[in-house]
Amino acid sequence: MEFGSFMEFHRREGMSQADAFHESFGLVDMAEDLGLDAIWMAESHFSPDRAVLSSPMVVGAAIAGRTKRIKIGTAVHVLPLGNPLRTAEEAASLDQISNGRLDYGVGRSGLPGAYEGYGMAYSESRERFFECLDVITKAWTNDRFSHQGKFYSFDDVCLVPKPLQKPHPPIRVAATTNETFPLLGKMGYPIFIGVRGLAMSQVAEQVRTYAKAWKDAGHLGPIDVSLRVPVHVARSHEAALRESEESFMRQFRRLGAQLAASVAKEGSDPREDRASRSEQLAALSWDRVQGQKVAVGTPETVIDQLQEMKETLHLSGVVAEFNAGELIPQDKISSSLRLFCEKVIPAFK
Repeated sequence: MEFGSFMEFHRREGMSQADAFHESFGLVDMAEDLGLDAIWMAESHFSPDRAVLSSPMVVGAAIAGRTKRIKIGTAVHVLPLGNPLRTAEEAASLDQISNGRLDYGVGRSGLPGAYEGYGMAYSESRERFFECLDVITKAWTNDRFSHQGKFYSFDDVCLVPKPLQKPHPPIRVAATTNETFPLLGKMGYPIFIGVRGLAMSQVAEQVRTYAKAWKDAGHLGPIDVSLRVPVHVARSHEAALRESEESFMRQFRRLGAQLAASVAKEGSDPREDRASRSEQLAALSWDRVQGQKVAVGTPETVIDQLQEMKETLHLSGVVAEFNAGELIPQDKISSSLRLFCEKVIPAFK
């Protein structure tokens, strides 16, 4: 099992943007010292009350400059929002300057807000995503290449630099819809999953379709599934619950509201069943999410909860979100991260 930290470079009420960067870089340094496997950077746009991490390639370069061993991941880089050739250049540059530590997580975002801000049609996001991924892979693996697609055309171009990792950095794709899981299994991509909007049993069925498609396509080796999940560890179970409840439940309520608001948006795909997912989130209570959508408690409790998630969802990795909802104080996040690295992770290594 590989363990990472999901980071949005959160911003609490009253915190300046400079303070948000300072605090999050401090947690990056701590993760490096404690031996965490990876930092996974979110990509967030137009949400000044929540996060300042809008440019994962720039922030990733800063992380590369202040660390030596921790992997630098994107979770996820929203491909349709940029030019794929420029994206390939920047990601390859990050792989070079980090000495081959880039793990490239990609997606298209499940919500249309960023697309509206950029003046782009969310209805095109799925097609744009797969074309962008095709262009980036070609650029990384060919000395020169040409591409004629629906959205992009390139003629006999040579990407400089090429990535340090060969044939390219590991690519991991976010999977949320029922249709996406078998498609990505057939294509052979490792995946990110979450259990925020669906029950764990429903996500387990999605993973089953991914595994079947992976096997049917003849891919070698086991499937590769990494779970993003809110985590809070404390020395007592009561303290863990008390310290995380308001913040973690805030994230669930916010996501439910965002899904409900997006149902009628132009480009919303009915296959994504946003209304049903929103209703499930609205009905959540704190006692119902324990061990199902969050891992909270003492190190021993969190080990048990993550073990159940691992077995149910066939996990190869966990990306722990230590400040989901942005309300947990810095000292509590630091303590949780330390306990996670020193007491929880060794049980899976």
